[in-house]
Amino acid sequence: MSEQQKQVQVLSDDYQKLQGELRSIIEARQKLESQQQENKGVQKEFAKLGEDANIYRLVGPVLLKQERKEAVMAVDGRLEFIEREIKRVEKQIAEVQERSEQKKMEVSDQHALLIGHID
Repeated sequence: MSEQQKQVQVLSDDYQKLQGELRSIIEARQKLESQQQENKGVQKEFAKLGEDANIYRLVGPVLLKQERKEAVMAVDGRLEFIEREIKRVEKQIAEVQERSEQKKMEVSDQHALLIGHID
């Protein structure tokens, strides 16, 4: 295997690693979006409840009574956290996509040089 072929192989391996990293980050974003939807659903249910409604929180195998205000604040806090995490993960996705595109171009350029060198 020539030096140029080795270079193309190394660049291709790097590109594959970036694609794997991108898949992992996208899965993390999907999980966050799922959690966001779940918490928004809880928020909507809270809006339907009267002020005197009993709210229970599942802690392990036990249901514990929780104050409405405390429950609403907890869900609102989780939603804020999830939204910040989604923004952070989307920024990561953009960065990895950019690095991946650059690596793809490097692979293409090296491959073209290799093919041109073989002919």
